Amino acid sequence: MRPRPVTLVLAAAALVLGPAAPTPAAPTAAGPTAAAPTATPTTSAGTDAGCSPVTPDAAGAAFADVPDLLERDGVPGAVLTVVADGAVAHAVGYGVADLATGTPFDPDRSLVRIASVTKLLTATAVLQQVEAGRLDLDADVNRYLTAFRVPPTYARPVTVRDLLDHTAGFEERGVGIGARAAADVPPLAQTLARDMPARIYPPGEVAAYSNYGAALAGHLVEQVSGEPYAQYLQRHVLDPLGMTRTTAVEPVPAALAPDLARSYDSDAEPPAPEPFTFDRLVPDGSVSATATDMARFALAHLGSGPRVLDPATTARMHTRSFTADPRLPGSAHGFQERALHGRRALVHDGSWEGFQSALVLVPECGVGMFVSANATAGAMTLGEVVDRFAGLVAPAPRGEPDGLEPVVAPGPGTEDGATADARGADLADRPREGFYTRTRHNESTVERLLVLLDQTRLRPGSDGALQFAGATWAPQGEGLYRSADGGALVGLDGAGGRHYVATDGPDWVLLAAADSAPVNLAVVAGSVLASVTAVVVAGGGAWRRLRRRRPAEVSRRWRAARALTCGASLGGTAVLVVLGVVVAGDTSDFLHGVPTGFRVLLGGGVAVLAAALAGAALTVTAWRGSGAGLAARVHQVALLGGLGALAWFLARWNLIGWQLG
Repeated sequence: MRPRPVTLVLAAAALVLGPAAPTPAAPTAAGPTAAAPTATPTTSAGTDAGCSPVTPDAAGAAFADVPDLLERDGVPGAVLTVVADGAVAHAVGYGVADLATGTPFDPDRSLVRIASVTKLLTATAVLQQVEAGRLDLDADVNRYLTAFRVPPTYARPVTVRDLLDHTAGFEERGVGIGARAAADVPPLAQTLARDMPARIYPPGEVAAYSNYGAALAGHLVEQVSGEPYAQYLQRHVLDPLGMTRTTAVEPVPAALAPDLARSYDSDAEPPAPEPFTFDRLVPDGSVSATATDMARFALAHLGSGPRVLDPATTARMHTRSFTADPRLPGSAHGFQERALHGRRALVHDGSWEGFQSALVLVPECGVGMFVSANATAGAMTLGEVVDRFAGLVAPAPRGEPDGLEPVVAPGPGTEDGATADARGADLADRPREGFYTRTRHNESTVERLLVLLDQTRLRPGSDGALQFAGATWAPQGEGLYRSADGGALVGLDGAGGRHYVATDGPDWVLLAAADSAPVNLAVVAGSVLASVTAVVVAGGGAWRRLRRRRPAEVSRRWRAARALTCGASLGGTAVLVVLGVVVAGDTSDFLHGVPTGFRVLLGGGVAVLAAALAGAALTVTAWRGSGAGLAARVHQVALLGGLGALAWFLARWNLIGWQLG
C-alpha cells in the first residue's frame, strides 16, 4: 500500500537498505535548453533576516557529496534544483534515471513522479477558485458536491479548509488506491463516492493526513470550474508557469513518456524496477514533472516570475491555518510548517512506488528546493539532502546552540476565518500514560490491523519528564515538553474523551487498553498455546487408546465436539501465522486492492469460527453423559476459551468476514 509520507525536514524514514546500485554517475548540470532563469552570484533576498547568500557556487558546494549519499543508500539517481533571488541557483542530476539504459538524470528533461507533492498544485488550484469567489474555505464541502455527499457524522460539517489542512477527520485508506491499467481507474467522482473512508475525528479537532481529503479538494475544483482535474491543472497552473514538461495525466503523454525516470525497489537484489501504478485518487499524487519545472512552481510561490495567484492569495496560502498548539508547527493550506535552523519552512514530501520527493520553501529567505530520488531507500538520502539545504540557507541555528532547533515561529499569523488561534483540541495539563498510534490510521476495515505495528508507549520519567517515541521529553511549563534534539510535544484533550499527543513531527492518539500491542500479544499467545495443547492432548489420547486396544468410553457427540474444537483451534493458529507473515512482509500488492489469497485467508477465519461455534454447541449438548473425565472436560473448556480469545482478536481488528472498505 502507499507508503506514508516521511517528514523529510526533520529525519528520513529508516528503510531497510538493499544492495548498492552501480556507482552514480557524475552530476549532470542543467543544459542550455533550460528555460528557467539562472541566478547570478548576488546576495539572497533574505540576508537581512539572517539568511545566508545562496549563490550557485555555495549551492554546488553544499550538495557536493550527494553522489556519495546515493551510492551509500543504493539509490540509482536523483535530481535537485535550488532557487534563490528569483532564479534557479542550482539544477543538477545525479546518477541514472534508468538502470537498463544508463540514461543520466537531467534536471531539464527527466520526469519524476512527485507523488504527494502533487497536493501543493492541487491546493494552488483550490486557492485560485477561492480567489475567483467560486469556493469558500469555510463552506461545507457538500455545497459543491452533486454526485455524492459527505455524511453528517459529526455536528460540524467538513469544510474546504479542513481538506487542505488534513483536519476533516477521515481515517487512513491505502488499500486499492492504485491500479495497474488505465481501464481500472474510474472517473474521480465515482472513486470518491465508492471509496469514502470513515470519519473518525470531529472536523477541525486534530490533523490526520488524508489522501482522500486532497483528492476531494481536487474534485471541488472540477465541480466549480467544469473542467477535469488534469485539464484544469494544465490550463490554469502548469501552462501559465511555463511548466511544459509536467503533467497530471496518467499514463504520461507520449511526447514526455521517453523521459520518465524509472523507480526501483531497493530491497531487491539487484534493485528491481517498480511497475507503473496509476493513482485512482488523481489530485493527491498523479503529477510527473522535471526538477526545473518544479523550480518554476517554487519561484511562483516565492513571488518571482509568472504568477498564478495574486500576492495576497499567495500570502494567504502560506499563512498558518491550523496547529495543534501555537508553539508547534502547523499547516498552511497544503503546506506543512517545519523548522530549518529556526527559520520557518513550508514543505511537502511524497512517496510513490519507489519515487521519493520533497519541495521545501523558506519564504523569509526567498529560497526553495525540490529534490527527488528514484528508489525506496531514497527517503534516507533525501533527509540528508534537506539537512544540507538547511545548512546552505542558515548555517547557524538562530537563537539556539548547534543541534538544538527552536520550535518554528508561527510566521505571518493566523488567517482570517480560522479559529482564534487555529487550534483544534484543548491543551491538556499533562499527556496521559498509555499506548499511542498515529492519528493517520484506519479503524473500519482490515487495514486497522496495521495499528498493532505502529504503536509507541508514553510513560512518566524522572523529574516530571516523559518517555515517548524513544526520547526523553523534559517539561518546559504550560504543558509543553522538549526533547534533547529540540523536538516539542503537548498533550491534547478532544471530544468524546479522546486524548492526543501532538509533536513537531507526527501527531498521535491514545489507544484503548484493548488495542495495545501487549494485550493483543497475550491474547494471541493464549490462543496459540491452547491449540498446542490440543495437539498434545489429542496425540496422548490416541496413544493411550492404542495401548488399551479398546475404544474410549465417551459418547459420539462428545467425540464430535472434541474434533471440531481441536480442528478449529489448529485452524485458528494457522490463520494467525499466515496473517502475521502477510502483514510483516511485502504488502505492496494491497495498493491495487485486496489480493485473492488474503480474501481466502479471511474466509478461513470465518470457517474456523463456524467450527468453533459448532464445537461449543455440541459441547453443551454432550456435557451430561459424555463419559469424559475431568481432565478432558477442563481441556475442552480451555480450548473453547482459546477460540473465544481468537474470535475477540479477529473481531477487534475487523478480520471477521470481508471488511475491505
